[in-house]
Amino acid sequence: MIIPADIADRLRTARGFVFDLDGTLVLGDKKHGGMRALPGALELTRLLRDRGIPFVVLTSGSAKTPGEYAQTLKGVGFPSDHTTVQTPASVAAEYFVRRKLGRVMVLGSAGAWLPLEEAGIEVIRPGVRAAADAVFIGFYRDFTIDHLEAACQAIWQGAKLFTSAYVPVFATAQGKAIGIPLALCSAIQAVTGCRAKILGKPSIEALRTAGRFLGAGLTDLVVVGDDPLLEVAMAHRGGALAIGVTTGLAKSADFAALPPPRRPHLVLDDVGGLLAMMR
Repeated sequence: MIIPADIADRLRTARGFVFDLDGTLVLGDKKHGGMRALPGALELTRLLRDRGIPFVVLTSGSAKTPGEYAQTLKGVGFPSDHTTVQTPASVAAEYFVRRKLGRVMVLGSAGAWLPLEEAGIEVIRPGVRAAADAVFIGFYRDFTIDHLEAACQAIWQGAKLFTSAYVPVFATAQGKAIGIPLALCSAIQAVTGCRAKILGKPSIEALRTAGRFLGAGLTDLVVVGDDPLLEVAMAHRGGALAIGVTTGLAKSADFAALPPPRRPHLVLDDVGGLLAMMR
């Protein structure tokens, strides 16, 4: 593949890489359980480690804590001492602290609420009716009507609504799985008339959190992902280099169908193609 000179220059001078997880580096199951590395993923992250180029894995998932995701990746063979995972809950924790939203109702498992609690935020668990500054929606297969009603009551009392993700599906080894945060948000928005703010991808907040961790400006980042509406859109919002891969949700035709300003700067069969370029 012939790489345009400007893209080659940006790859050569990149100060950090932001990788999607499901469909880009790995494929897992529909419950965010076991994972297997996709072609070239282990070799690429090891090459970045050996060259001292920082990278972060930015997932839309909040079923696990960042540390649990990192441990799972370590078990698959990713560099254990260099692989940091950020989740929408990581982004939310920073966001809520900066905006002094200190009391948050969370609809989600420990992966959604533990990063907030560790940041000093008072977390209200699902189903507890209480006043809150915000309601945060994570990955939550065990929700009940009582949980939804408690969230609506909090919003009627003035809480703002935030979500970890807002996509209908994500890629797994078994095919597409539904995006539970979108389903929950849709129900709450329909009842309350509020509008949710996305703190995970493709929000600029998510990219800024990754950039702060990497110590790099947004235009110095390379964002790699399989979803035209998430990683590619987020990269364009921050002026980062956008690379699409076809190992997950989207194929080459899906990326090509985007309006020219919204297309990836480069589309590869898998991250192994990026490995070959960097070598």
